[in-house]
Amino acid sequence: MGYLMGIDVGTTGTRAILVDPDTGDVIAGATEEYPLYTPHPQWAEQDPADWWRATCDAIQGAIAQAGIKPDDIQGLGLTGQMHGIVLLDENDQVLRSSIIWCDQRSQAQCDWITERVGAEHLIELTSNPALTGFSAPKLLWIRDHQPELYAKARTFLLPKDFIRFKLTGERASEVSDASGTLLFDVTHRCWSQEMLEALDIDPSLLPKVYESPEVTGYITEEAARLTGLKAGIPVVGGGGDQAAGAVGNGVVRPGIVSCTVGSSGVVFAYMDQPRLDPKGRVHTFCHAVPGAWHVMGVTQGAGLSLRWFRDRFGGIERALAPEVGVDPYDILVDEARRAPAGCEGLIFLPYLMGERTPHLDPNARGVFFGLTARHTRGDVIRSILEGVAYSLRDSFEIFREMSVPIEQVRASGGGARSDLWRQIQADVYNTELVTINATEGPAYGAALLAGVGTGIWGTVPEACDATIRITGRTTPDPERAKVYDAYYAVYRKLYGMLKPAYDQVAQIVQAQAG
Repeated sequence: MGYLMGIDVGTTGTRAILVDPDTGDVIAGATEEYPLYTPHPQWAEQDPADWWRATCDAIQGAIAQAGIKPDDIQGLGLTGQMHGIVLLDENDQVLRSSIIWCDQRSQAQCDWITERVGAEHLIELTSNPALTGFSAPKLLWIRDHQPELYAKARTFLLPKDFIRFKLTGERASEVSDASGTLLFDVTHRCWSQEMLEALDIDPSLLPKVYESPEVTGYITEEAARLTGLKAGIPVVGGGGDQAAGAVGNGVVRPGIVSCTVGSSGVVFAYMDQPRLDPKGRVHTFCHAVPGAWHVMGVTQGAGLSLRWFRDRFGGIERALAPEVGVDPYDILVDEARRAPAGCEGLIFLPYLMGERTPHLDPNARGVFFGLTARHTRGDVIRSILEGVAYSLRDSFEIFREMSVPIEQVRASGGGARSDLWRQIQADVYNTELVTINATEGPAYGAALLAGVGTGIWGTVPEACDATIRITGRTTPDPERAKVYDAYYAVYRKLYGMLKPAYDQVAQIVQAQAG
């Protein structure tokens, strides 16, 4: 039996892993990073060429680390950051850098979409409101502000699907990632002709859509030369990072909920039928499990908030980490351990890139509230960990309003690797968190989907049952949970108090930018 490869085109880098389907073990993995560009406040772009370079290098690194032959790889699955825009011209050349998921520039286009389609009808058609994070508003921003580029566009692809195109030559996507474009009929799992007509978007721009485990193409000779893979390896649909991550966490049945802290933070629950939040605060998308859906709430700046602190104020830790053989994040988190729960009233609002759940507000900004002369750097770091957990708790509260069953919460992503951050989350949610043997998240889920598509397993739940096991449990502390309940009540009030100021600042910044 051959190995399975999963590739995750993330926000900070691309990761390639190899999985042994007999044991479910990850036998090798390699990551290549790339930059994020912010040419204006709350803008975010990346270069698709960086993704492709990193993908080639990560694939080669994983194969070399595993010491296997390319012939040993049976199938490949793709996942990655959702919502980004890649436009190709008639010669299949990239027209501009990709406006990615956390970019907030397209509020005017969101307002136009909502007015043109109608707020309620929009949710009926796509299961979601118009948000700056989604793809369609970004596409319209390019049409409005760079019409000469838009006129040259012949193909629109999502980030992982651009990598699929480079690997296979096929213009294809799959249902979970397409669900985040605001051009997709989530209920019926197909492109929405009514939305395309309403927004005057040419359907020929869009790729063919598959179910996540379906084979979408095969590695070309050119891609094989650049990556070290063997030509002819099948590539399955894969999934958006959250849907693939849910497969990698075994969230493929009702009652199991995942809480993932990566660059963004996501609370994700399986549903056997589409269920909508009438206020549009959480997203209903197709799952990577055929015939299933999921609901998820999103914190825009989860791990991104800690990375921001590391990059801006953790220079010493970044320099010291290689010398002592530890991750700079571990040094920062160890400093946070010395701070008490609640940080004596210091509360962080993690809105560094606006916010999605529950506020749907691109103007929201990060805030440290309650600073005093007594507070230390450790308090500041811990308040970031706690603020992200407060934001994620907002999603749990909405799920309960929607009667989504929550029987078990599985922690994953970079935040799950930290025992302190896991404990903070368990205490803030007042719910036990479990960890599993599979820690790779989206890349692992993509590899499992490849195993289903190539016939190793018959269904996605069967693949998860064969490979995923619970390895740890984090139980909430009742006393700390009471402390966090009190501070969470304050946290929830702060956004409403600051909303007018957020909007005023956004107007000033926009005026200055011209």
